[in-house]
Amino acid sequence: MSYRHFIAGVAALGIVTAGGVGTAVADTSALAAVARTDHGPFPVDHVLSNKSLVRAAAALVEAAEREGDQRVTMVIMERSGVIREVVRTRKAGPQTYESAKRKAYTAVAFGRPTSELTDNATVNKIPGTLTLPGGVPVVYRGFPIAGIGVGGAPDGRIDERIANAVLNAIYHSGGRKGARPSAHS
Repeated sequence: MSYRHFIAGVAALGIVTAGGVGTAVADTSALAAVARTDHGPFPVDHVLSNKSLVRAAAALVEAAEREGDQRVTMVIMERSGVIREVVRTRKAGPQTYESAKRKAYTAVAFGRPTSELTDNATVNKIPGTLTLPGGVPVVYRGFPIAGIGVGGAPDGRIDERIANAVLNAIYHSGGRKGARPSAHS
């Protein structure tokens, strides 16, 4: 390769890269505009604290025992889709994880308890969702920052009561790092 071809290639790469950076900046602005609401920017950096996750695990075990020693699994999923915690009570079946994960995903994605979405045909068609009772969102300043999914009880209403007990434990633990979440609506 000649020196002239090398310089031309570097110049072309610089033009393409500069265009790519300009595009990335424009795309970021668009994302920021979408993420902004009447209440201010979406709190994408708010995550649950480790302390709240420990309390959530204890609350799951206590609530499952209180509800008749239920064999359930709990999944807590952050808004980003990252699973932060999985807890299984003794003898929970293998199917309970998938159910809990899908309920957590649905609750955080739509910001509503899954029991409120059971009749929504559109939501039911989205891959990864499950609209049986047992999923509740963790809401901070009006925005869902995580979802709690509980699966395995013989009745989804039991799953939902357990999930709400976990949610209350998170809210009473200070919830997310550095602040206390507001009650979900």
